[in-house]
Amino acid sequence: MRSRSTLPSGGARLRVRTADGVQLSGFTAPARPEAGAAGPTFVLAHGFAGSVDAEPFRRLVGWLRAFGDVRAVDFRGHGRSAGASTVGGDPEVLDLDAAVRAAREAGAGRVVTVGFSMGGGVALRQAALGAHRPDAVVSVSAVSRWYVRDTPPMRRVHWLLETTPGRRLVAPLLGLRLGAPWAELPLAPARVAAAIAPVPLLLVHGDRDEYFPLEHFRSLAQAAGPAATVWVEPGMGHAENGVTAPLAGRIGRWAVAAGADTSDRGVPTVTAHSATIDR
Repeated sequence: MRSRSTLPSGGARLRVRTADGVQLSGFTAPARPEAGAAGPTFVLAHGFAGSVDAEPFRRLVGWLRAFGDVRAVDFRGHGRSAGASTVGGDPEVLDLDAAVRAAREAGAGRVVTVGFSMGGGVALRQAALGAHRPDAVVSVSAVSRWYVRDTPPMRRVHWLLETTPGRRLVAPLLGLRLGAPWAELPLAPARVAAAIAPVPLLLVHGDRDEYFPLEHFRSLAQAAGPAATVWVEPGMGHAENGVTAPLAGRIGRWAVAAGADTSDRGVPTVTAHSATIDR
């Protein structure tokens, strides 16, 4: 996968330190003129083995800049950030928490977190458990529970994480620095989703996701309750690679609308963009 090392046009390098002292690296990208002055600030969270420099991620940055400023950092153990990855555990919640805090310190009015795959689960957990919670959250292609081995891609991921050859040989080739396995099981995304309300929540999942079948989406939607907005996307695959420009545009418009009127927070606003689901 081709990656970019240059900054987005008009962007700047971003350095963020987490509450546990890990230095994270990323960038900021200003909104395009059509976004207007009232657009939100998007804080993006990439997937496992991803990076803010990966081409699919950079495409997303470009699409969302039509709606607001964009900020992103590599999770610990990824890209230019320090530390070691715990694959979406509590330390990654600290990473996203630090990114949201930095956005607010930089003057962001409304912060919308947008996470993909591992980052989608982190976005849910940070919105429920973090010290610096967002004003809205979008979770794309997230897992609902831990230790998923139901699909061939996830069996390969677990081989990477659980075998000596995977951890010592393959992970470095992918640019990953892995931390120790969890000593204590973190709360799974489905366990905390209900605590996100009344913050607006959008759940997005593709019906051709090769990593996490729709059962994960249904579990998250059920746990989040009727205040969540839920979209099943026909033909969409997984995470950053599966997002198209039209979908990114709808996410951007949802984020803008979510802040247009906060008086209805907590009122059921369920929609299904492309397909109905059973809650």
